[in-house]
Parts: sequence; structure tokens; C-alpha cells
Amino acid sequence: MAVDVGLARLSNDLIAGGIVAYSVAFLGFALDAAFGEGFDKKASATAKLAAVPAQVPALVGASAADSLPPRTTPAPVVADVAGVVAAPASSDKFKLTRRIGALAVVCTVIGWLLEGGAILSRGLSVHRLPWGNMYEFTMALTFASVTAFLVLMTRQRARFLGVFLMAPVVLALGLAVLVLYVPAAPLMPALHSYWLAIHVTAAIVASGVFIVGTAATVMFLIADRYALASAAGKPVRFTALARMMPDRDVLDRTAYRAYAFAFPIWTFAVIAGAIWAEYAWGHYWQWDPKETWAFITWVVYAGYLHARATAGWRGRKAAYIAMLGFGTILFNFFVVNIFISGLHSYAGV
Repeated sequence: MAVDVGLARLSNDLIAGGIVAYSVAFLGFALDAAFGEGFDKKASATAKLAAVPAQVPALVGASAADSLPPRTTPAPVVADVAGVVAAPASSDKFKLTRRIGALAVVCTVIGWLLEGGAILSRGLSVHRLPWGNMYEFTMALTFASVTAFLVLMTRQRARFLGVFLMAPVVLALGLAVLVLYVPAAPLMPALHSYWLAIHVTAAIVASGVFIVGTAATVMFLIADRYALASAAGKPVRFTALARMMPDRDVLDRTAYRAYAFAFPIWTFAVIAGAIWAEYAWGHYWQWDPKETWAFITWVVYAGYLHARATAGWRGRKAAYIAMLGFGTILFNFFVVNIFISGLHSYAGV
């Protein structure tokens, strides 16, 4: 079938709008992380201080009545001339940053809708599933990661991941548009199979969730390093960044849940790829560079999950294994697809 040029052009326009929306969301999440959390901590400290009753000590040599337990009087309330209780000076700024954070979420949803429309119109323009080359795969991959992020925000209030997720999403989409872009075209004959919808879709979903887990892992490593250095009285670089991080346990649990969810899907993708290979080439496994690195990724993340189940390999050690796993994904996507020839040479660039 002929390519629908109008829909292909619409796809390009929508992905450009999605990149803009994601970029605005990134800025909003950055402002929310930089100022909202800090003002929140100040407001909490102020509230706790105001809640502590002021004690009136008994005078030396006072009467028996004065020797009773010290009386408590509420902390003085500062009011303006109109009689309205004055709020902390930072409260207005805190409210502003919270609104900016909420706006960042809205922009994320708008970008997600625009990117979904870009993927849909790209597929309709070529009458096939729109992940037959690296450009289309990148769009689907970032869409899956943002989808996982939005689900986490609704279930676990994981807005703190916004900065560290939107940054790679914007970079990946920018790279896709500027470097990996190929015009809409029909699939090459080797990819005409229903296994494209099974194998590649599973790989896209798993990789997208791995990105979310990696964002949480990076944040965990920063927070953990700051906590350990502070406890030892050592100076820490990027102290302001480290202080923005949520609790280490929260980050660690978020990362683990993402990896635990993605790993079975990645396992299915590897198995489905082997079945497709037998159907297409007559062998389940030929140690092709791409399938070999997919297996290496599986081994590394299996090692991570095993490390989490072992008491001595939790925390930072397990996080390093997870980062190694994401490194194998990046190597497979960029190096193997572009620079290494094999049976999976479908990069389209």
C-alpha cells in the first residue's frame, strides 16, 4: 500500500509538539524539585516549632503554688493590622511551586497524548505497526516509559521521578528526530510477521519500564551517597541536588518494583524472539549480536533480582548491577543496531 503523506506529516508535527510539552514538563518538575520540596521542609519545621508549647520556668524561691509543673502557653501568633494571621514568608512561594509541579504533570499528559497521536498517525500512514526502525522504536519506547511514569504517579505519588525521567525522554526524542529519523515507508520483507507485534512490543514495554527503574536508581545512588557522606562528616558534591531526593527506601522500593515488573516481560520478549528466529531462519538461537546482548541484559537483571533477595547485596551494590543492566540496553540499542552487522540489521539509519 502507498504511504499516506498527510498522516506521515501529521505524525511529525505531533511528535514535535510532544517534545515541546515534555520539555516544559521537565522545567516544571525541575522547579518543583528545587523549590517546592525545600519550602515544604521549611513549612513543616515551622509548623512543628509552632506546635511546641512554650514553657514558663518556676522562679527560684517561689511559693508552693509557683513550684507546680511549669505552665505551658501557646506560641504567640503574629497577626497583621487587619487581624489576619500572617503565614510564613515562604508559603506563597511553596504554593506557587506546587502549582508549577501540577502544571508539569499536565504538560506530561499533554505530551503523552501528542506522542501517542504521533505513533498512531505514523502507523496509519504506512498501514502497519509503527516500530519497524530505530526512529519508530524510540518513539514507542519513550511512550512506554512515560506511560509507566504516569501509572506510578497515580498509584504511588511518584512525581519526584519527573526530572530524572523527562530528561532522557526529551534527549531520546530529540535524537530520534535529528539523527534517527527515516521517512515513513513499508516494512522490509523480513519483518512481515505477526511476531513483530508480539516480540517487539514486549521489548518496548520492558525497556520503557526499565528506564523508569533506572531513573529511580540514579536518584537512590545520589541520595545514598549524600546520606553516607553526611553521616561521616565528609563534604558532598552537588549537596543541593542530593537534599532534594526523597527517602532512600522510597527510591529503592520504586526501582525494585519497576525492575520486578519489567523483567518477566523482557524474559517473554527473549523467548518470543527465539521462536520468531526459528520461524524465520530455521534456528532458535544463532548467537546473533542483538540476541546475544538481549540475553546479556536478561542475565544482568536476573542477577539484580537475585542480589535483592540476598541480604548482603541490597542497596548500593544491587543498584550498581541495575545500572549495568541499563548499560547493556543502551549498548544493544545504539552500538549493535548501528555499528555491528547481524541478522537483526533493521536499524533503518
